[in-house]
Amino acid sequence: MTDPLARWRLVLGEAGQAGLGATLGPDAARMDAALHWLYGREPGEGGGAAQGPRQAGDGPSQLTVPDWINEVHTLFPKETIERLEKDAVETYGIAEVVTDPAVLERAEPNPALLRAVLQTKHLMDERLLAAARTLVKKVVQQLVDELAEEVRTPLHGLVARDRSSRFARGPLDLRRTLRGNLKNVDRQSGQLVVDRTWFFERRTRRLDTWQILVVVDQSGSMLDSTIHAAVTASILAGLPGIRSHLIAFDTEVVDLSSDVRAPVQTLMSVQLGGGTYIAKAVEYAAGLVQAPSRAILVLITDFFEGDTPGRLERIVGDLVAQGTLVLGLAALDRECVPAYDRELAGRLVKRGAHVGAMTPGQLATWIAERIRR
Repeated sequence: MTDPLARWRLVLGEAGQAGLGATLGPDAARMDAALHWLYGREPGEGGGAAQGPRQAGDGPSQLTVPDWINEVHTLFPKETIERLEKDAVETYGIAEVVTDPAVLERAEPNPALLRAVLQTKHLMDERLLAAARTLVKKVVQQLVDELAEEVRTPLHGLVARDRSSRFARGPLDLRRTLRGNLKNVDRQSGQLVVDRTWFFERRTRRLDTWQILVVVDQSGSMLDSTIHAAVTASILAGLPGIRSHLIAFDTEVVDLSSDVRAPVQTLMSVQLGGGTYIAKAVEYAAGLVQAPSRAILVLITDFFEGDTPGRLERIVGDLVAQGTLVLGLAALDRECVPAYDRELAGRLVKRGAHVGAMTPGQLATWIAERIRR
């Protein structure tokens, strides 16, 4: 928001409209509605929409508590979000999501509520965390059931292709067996006693292992992608011939690979918000690559880099040069509507990376096409 009048309008609320005459654009209007939902009430009033005169009209529907949480995380920077959540809980007593397990126990599990839980779990006590974990488990299982076939189908049978071989026992080598046992002929009966056999060697298929390294930006704006990344990585980890890694980052890097088959644990470990050091995370993932020609690094981020300029491009260039496939995704979810730094993404493409936005199924198809080559 760069318009000073619009900023003051948001600060003063509806009361400042007449004096300022500011016109709010669509995003600013959503900000105003979210701020009014919270601050247009008396302290301690509790949840629900801010009270006002009842009237008919064609205005937007009133926000629920989960809706409001998702709105502020979409519209405001991290510092503002923390202040709004703190005011909601401590000043206005809107405690349904962060202090009342009964709300989570009654709620119908859905992705919107999952996002709200993940955005507020740092405010929850142990009892509420237990209820939240139950809800997260239900929603994650729904996502796994929904995405499993979509992710597995393109990869079925591909990771077991014969790309290397080993020798194993084949048909009997009769000539060599006879020659090697001539010393064992019984002279009285004329019979040949075989005490050793030789076989032709043949090549047998060996299952290749592909490393899929999913590196996901855990900033608040990437929440949907973080959820889908955790679920997708868990599905990939269950496929034969794939070793799946999951690495989350902000200014620090957290390797969640030990829990990659447990997406609930993974999501409950994610810390949303903070800065974004993409190069640091990619460098860490690069250190895990064992066979560069059979490794795919999937970087999920908005490409707004806070690390040293140029460092990410160099690391990506080195990965591509050694034969590792690098895919940058500005979004990994059902909507695939990315908002990202196109300039940095373009520089990574010049270094040999692929950049796009995909659903989990499209990602699996992309991986399958690369393995097939």
